Amino acid sequence: MSATGRFAPSPSGDLHIGNLRTALLAWLFARSTGRAFLIRLEDLDRARPGAAERQLEDLRALGLDWDGDPVRQTGRRALYDTAIDRLVADGRTFECFCTRREILEAPSAPHRPPGAYPGTCRELSEAERATRRAERTPAIRLRADVEAWTVQDLLHGEVTADVDDFVLRRGDGVPAYNLAVVVDDDEQGVDQVVRGDDLLTSAPRQAHLADLLGLDIPKYAHVPLALNAAGQRLAKRDGAVTYRELTERGVDVFATIAESLGLPGSTPRQLLDSFDPATLPRAPWTFKPPT
Repeated sequence: MSATGRFAPSPSGDLHIGNLRTALLAWLFARSTGRAFLIRLEDLDRARPGAAERQLEDLRALGLDWDGDPVRQTGRRALYDTAIDRLVADGRTFECFCTRREILEAPSAPHRPPGAYPGTCRELSEAERATRRAERTPAIRLRADVEAWTVQDLLHGEVTADVDDFVLRRGDGVPAYNLAVVVDDDEQGVDQVVRGDDLLTSAPRQAHLADLLGLDIPKYAHVPLALNAAGQRLAKRDGAVTYRELTERGVDVFATIAESLGLPGSTPRQLLDSFDPATLPRAPWTFKPPT
């Protein structure tokens, strides 16, 4: 597929209305530009039994369709390992033995945000690494040779963010999100990435990694999140927010989402007639669950 969009949920539970809103937007961006649309289940880290099937049922109930069968990341480990092995062979990685707590407690460089990786293991000698390996299985980090990277976003324009020595493979052997998403998007022919704007500052990291691997960088569109009444990111703990919960309370989930986007129509196909990224709301959407 030469032109493809996608929606890539983590099957850790039911999707809430904010997730479904993002899924609908990803579908609209793809279909309005003649792209194929894929579903990828990002289940490397968190997956609850039956959650993927329920998510797919809810997406269908919302009226979305997709091309081909949904793909699970857990069946693609060889692709991630190949990419990491290539970066290792090119000298673009190093082993890291730090725990999350150690990183948080370490002093950061003045130009780095709190909690950024401080470079503790970057220049360890081989003898030091051998000693550490006997104590702990290392993570593999990118040896970043830039401090920042810039991408173009369809909604936010030019976006520049820090690029640090981020993790490619965790100490438990699981490929990290930033690596897996880059490899998946390229292998699946995804050239349009529509997702929540909480991931906006991750795009430069991922684009830089794609550049290092010689891969095409997709077009990005980071859409506003759904928030609760307190202005915090909407979550399932906020009450009735999933498709099933809302439907049981008489809420027309599709109509609610369409209204929040200012788009007329009762099906995704009908929304295409008036869909224009330039007119989409730029502010977060506040959703108040029914009592």
